[in-house]
Amino acid sequence: MTRRSGYVLLSAVVALVVGLFAALWAGVAADDGLPRAAVASHRPHHGPTAAAPASAGTWVATWSAAPAGAEPGTETLGMAGRSVRNVVHTSVSGGSARITLSNLYGRSALILTHASIAVAAADGSATAAAGTMRQLTFGGGTGVVIPPGGQVLSDAVRLAVPRDADILVTTYSPSASGPVTCHPQARQLSYLAQGDRTEDPTVAPYTGRTSVWRYLTAVDVLSNESDGTVVVLGDSLTDGVTATESADHRWTDFLGRRLREAVGNGGDVPRYSVVNEGISGNQVLADGFGRPADNQSGLDRFERDVLDRTNVKIVVIDLGVNDILRNPRLADPGKIVDGLRALVGRAHAHGLKVVGATLMPFAGHRGSTPARELVRQEINARIRAGGVFDAVVDFDAALRDPADPGRLRPAYDSGDHLHPDDRGYRAMAEVFDLRDLKGAGRAAL
Repeated sequence: MTRRSGYVLLSAVVALVVGLFAALWAGVAADDGLPRAAVASHRPHHGPTAAAPASAGTWVATWSAAPAGAEPGTETLGMAGRSVRNVVHTSVSGGSARITLSNLYGRSALILTHASIAVAAADGSATAAAGTMRQLTFGGGTGVVIPPGGQVLSDAVRLAVPRDADILVTTYSPSASGPVTCHPQARQLSYLAQGDRTEDPTVAPYTGRTSVWRYLTAVDVLSNESDGTVVVLGDSLTDGVTATESADHRWTDFLGRRLREAVGNGGDVPRYSVVNEGISGNQVLADGFGRPADNQSGLDRFERDVLDRTNVKIVVIDLGVNDILRNPRLADPGKIVDGLRALVGRAHAHGLKVVGATLMPFAGHRGSTPARELVRQEINARIRAGGVFDAVVDFDAALRDPADPGRLRPAYDSGDHLHPDDRGYRAMAEVFDLRDLKGAGRAAL
């Protein structure tokens, strides 16, 4: 075969793949990119899709991560010809599962011909536990086309998903798709293989390693142990950038375990999953660069990353530090507090209660100045005085150094004087009064 005839054949194959999925793409709405024939509405999900297996329970999010930007180096080819095996950690168990995939930062259609989900044989492993590999479908088909800026929800599949365990979600794209939508600070090792190894249960072909989650933004389960979802909106302190990799030691992980243990011990606490929507560097007010913006502000991403999660009941907000540290001028505490109040107002409009966190110390960090410390103290004073959140979790009081309250306790400091280590993240989870995760939001503050 000549090189020219080879190119013609390749073009024909790609055209055929696109044609096969044209019907799916034709139903995509401009506002959210969901093929109506394939999925249920995602604002928010309150029940199974039409294709979901019959089963008892409540649909909740067991894991999520916010799309934060386009992955550098993927501008042309994307993940063409490779299987992407994301490793994610569950909050609660379920008897069926479904996933959400995003092409938010893509500039061309993302064609996925196969996707699968399985329970990992061990935490951090790319090997599937025996008998757990399941092919995923989208509107009954094995493939899907996700347009630029769009996202898609898979059909539900029967799978016994354990609590506090790793799950493998694998996708395969045969053709170039342009920039890959990703979450760069996963603190979790995931894997890559050449070719379509989507349903290969072994680790052998997965020779590539990555600390980035690609395309995957949520895993839902039909659960008998959870009645709803707690969504945490935050920055790098929530993202867990200094937590031990692949150990699930973010403070949200510790909080989820506390809730499950309290429920198991008969405590008067809600039966909720906890999912993490932290983005490193995130601010209440300011977006990053680009269109759509990398690292969209809390105000701009609230609907997508909080209200669109499945069966959300409680919102926890831990934002504001980057508004202080990354502002080239001295930040206005009033504007930051007004931004936090705006987030609370949006949550209340949907009947959701909001627990807000005080801003933790950062003295000694390279961005710290005495003037910025005063801004932090002013914001914390307003949060503690009430009128911002429905309930307050005082991270500042729990993690500050009693001998120097502008600094983190040395025992909790990762070394950069801003982010805690694993012990500090555990302390953040321990300071919660779990009873604050009950109830609904007030009509107005």
